[in-house]
Amino acid sequence: MRKPKPDLDLSQTPDAPTCDTHLVHLENVRSSQAQILPTQKAQQMAEVFGVLADTNRLRLLSALASQELCVCDLAALTKMSESAVCHQLRLLKVMRLVSYRREGRNVYYSLADSYIINLYHSLVEHYSEV
Repeated sequence: MRKPKPDLDLSQTPDAPTCDTHLVHLENVRSSQAQILPTQKAQQMAEVFGVLADTNRLRLLSALASQELCVCDLAALTKMSESAVCHQLRLLKVMRLVSYRREGRNVYYSLADSYIINLYHSLVEHYSEV
């Protein structure tokens, strides 16, 4: 049986539950210390997720998840102008999420590497289960 989709309207959500008492579990804190991201790495990752927080860019990634495509093909697929596609691809390229190759007068884009492909597929799978 499928679970209902969660309501993503965060303005309607109650505060996250908190502990009734303030007690720091030092053993847990110490064991997690090595796992917490350094601030600079967290900032870089937040920038990537910020770029991904756009419907058009996610649609472009979804189109590129199965094969490389040229700008004209991406524009036709997403019903966006070529100029708008180029603008979004430029942002994705700066964040190293897509790469490109030139063939004659055409430029073909693809997802940058297996990490980006796996991230995309993991997100799709996660939200298919919801």
